[in-house]
Amino acid sequence: MKIQIINGPNLNLLGQREPGIYGSSSFDDYLAVLRQRYPQVQIDYYQSNIEGELIDKMQQVGFGCDGIILNAGAYTHTSIALQDCIRSLTAPVVEVHISNVHQREPFRHKSFISCACKGVICGFGLDSYRLALEALIENTPDH
Repeated sequence: MKIQIINGPNLNLLGQREPGIYGSSSFDDYLAVLRQRYPQVQIDYYQSNIEGELIDKMQQVGFGCDGIILNAGAYTHTSIALQDCIRSLTAPVVEVHISNVHQREPFRHKSFISCACKGVICGFGLDSYRLALEALIENTPDH
C-alpha cells in the first residue's frame, strides 16, 4: 500500500509555529513514528507553501497511489483549484487538520475542499494523520 501525505503552507514550521495550537513536534519526527508503526505501508511525504506545487504533486501521485492525506493549511479555506484537482484524482483524499478548525476563527469553519474529499479529520493534533492513515487502510478494497 502506498500513501502520500501532502502538507500545505506553513506546515514546514511544525514544532516551532504556535506550539499551543500545533504542538512541539516537527512533522519529520512524527513521520518517523508513523513509518515505524505501519511498516507495511509506503508513506511518502511532500510539503509546499505554494498552491500550484500542491496541485502538481497531487496530479503526479493521485492516479497511482492508494490514498492521499492532505493538510492544505490555509488553502483549505480559499482554494477552488485544490477542490477541482481532488475531484479529478482516482485516489481517495482525506482532509486533515491538526487543530479543530471549528473552534478557531470563523473563516476557518468553511472548507472549499471537504466536498471533494473522502473524509475529514480534525482536532487530534498530529494524531489526525494516523487516524486518516488508518481510515485509508481500512477502506481500501484489497484490505
